[in-house]
Amino acid sequence: MADTILVPYDESPQSVDALRHALEKHPDDDLVLVHVIDLMDAGFSTPIDGTLPGFWEEWYEGQQQASERLFEDAQAIADEFDVTLSSETVVGRPSRTINDYAEEHDVDHIIMGSHGRTGVSRVLLGSVAEAVVRRAPCPVTIVR
Repeated sequence: MADTILVPYDESPQSVDALRHALEKHPDDDLVLVHVIDLMDAGFSTPIDGTLPGFWEEWYEGQQQASERLFEDAQAIADEFDVTLSSETVVGRPSRTINDYAEEHDVDHIIMGSHGRTGVSRVLLGSVAEAVVRRAPCPVTIVR
């Protein structure tokens, strides 16, 4: 029976490297991409008119559309390996959401990039990869 491999996926080059690693090392397993929409990102980038009606709905819809584009790009990479990916967009704090997803879906292994955040948010929020490793319910491979 195939293992379930979770690959947290964002727009970072590290997540692309993690996906490629998973495709190379686990071609016969079930690969699931998870993109986490972090509401804290909206808080850091909210304009002054962010309290206007409809702002949050529009922001969320934009994030959902961006997530779909990410998954299309990821599937294009997976097509090189003749693999079909599963994907899901979830909302929450990245490290906690990744670990919760892994536990709730009986994930056998997490493969993720060493970091995805840059700039101020990485300094303020710490390393997602480190937090996932610390609390993961399964083995974690960090790809650099």
